[in-house]
This record gives sequence, structure tokens and C-alpha cells, in this order.
Amino acid sequence: MINSITVSELYDLRETIASELLEGVTYPWESLPKIHDFIIRLGESLPKDIYEERGEHIWVAKSARVAATACLNGPVIIDEEAEVRHCAFVRGNAIVGKGAVVGNSTELKNVIIFNKVQVPHYNYVGDSILGYKSHMGAGSITSNVKSDKTLVVVKGDGIRIETGLKKMGAMLGDYVEVGCNSVLNPGTVIGRNTNIYPASMVRGVIPAGSIYKKASEIAEKR
Repeated sequence: MINSITVSELYDLRETIASELLEGVTYPWESLPKIHDFIIRLGESLPKDIYEERGEHIWVAKSARVAATACLNGPVIIDEEAEVRHCAFVRGNAIVGKGAVVGNSTELKNVIIFNKVQVPHYNYVGDSILGYKSHMGAGSITSNVKSDKTLVVVKGDGIRIETGLKKMGAMLGDYVEVGCNSVLNPGTVIGRNTNIYPASMVRGVIPAGSIYKKASEIAEKR
């Protein structure tokens, strides 16, 4: 079961500019404290015919579309063909993948957003990693700090891993669909190809290829 939450099981690393960072860790959340320095190092090496530096440690692909009302704080990389819409707030330490959509009033902080991810409407994504073609429905958020402010522990069937992190949101595998107005609690890990019902309160490890209705009702996809 522990193997199910490793980087290699959750993600296709061909679908992110952050592959080198993730290849260096076993569990995806281990990369969270390293995002800041990785972006600065990678950004300085990006080809200038494809990317332009729009501010201190803010690299945006020339083919990306960024609304004039969006706020970008570095370090950040917006990859090719990505779209950052009206009033999006990128607080820093963010990698937005190729063809990804960051929607109106969506806030990002310390995240890796893989290629083709959609966080299109009123989402908060903090201290999280969203895999290839994952999608968060309108109003769904990652909660990244426990109410008692203790360190986050990843828990599941046969799993208990102390992360050592005060802030950790959710790790979404490739092709995960999160329904509208859902809350992903600190330390949530969702396996590939899983669907989360709208208005769900999710915590712990959710197996790949599942349909999550509630904690006591998780069905295997057929």
C-alpha cells in the first residue's frame, strides 16, 4: 500500500517541467520545501526564445496567456500554452504546467501544477501537487494546515507516515477529478484516475481507480 503513494505510482514525470525535482524524492510531499530554490535554478536556465522574465524570478512562456488583472509573485514559472485568468493570485513558489488553466480568483501557493491541469474557478491550492490532467471543480480547495497546528501525518489503510511538515495540502495523482465545493484536508493523497464526489470532505489516502462518495463509501471503478 505504501508504494501506491510514491511519486512513481502517482505521476507521469514526462508531464511536468519539475521532473528533475520529483525524481529526487520518494514521496511527493518531500519536494514541497524544495520548490522555491528549484524554480530559481530552473528559471535562470530557461531558453529566452521561449520564456521571458516579467519580474524578479517570474518566468512566463511567451505562448502563455496571463490576464492583466492576474497577480504573479515570484518565484514562479508559467509554462507554454498555460492560461492564467482574471484575478488569479499566484503567491509564489508555483510551477504551472503546459496547457494548464488557473482560473478566476484562484489562489496558488507552493505548488507543482502538472501539464493540462485545470483549477478554473475559485480554488485554493496550497502546498500541493496536482498530477497530469487532474481537475478541481468550482470552489474545491486544499486545506494545508491542521486546526491544532501540529505536523501533518499521511494516514491510510496500513499507512502512517510523519511528513515533518506543518503545511501540506493534497497530492493528486494523474487524471484525478475533484467535485465542486470539496475540501481536501491536510495530508490527503489521491491515487490516479479517482473521482471525488461534489461537496466531499476528504482526508487520508484514497486508492487509485476509485469513486469517493464519503469516507465509508469508496467504490472501485469498473
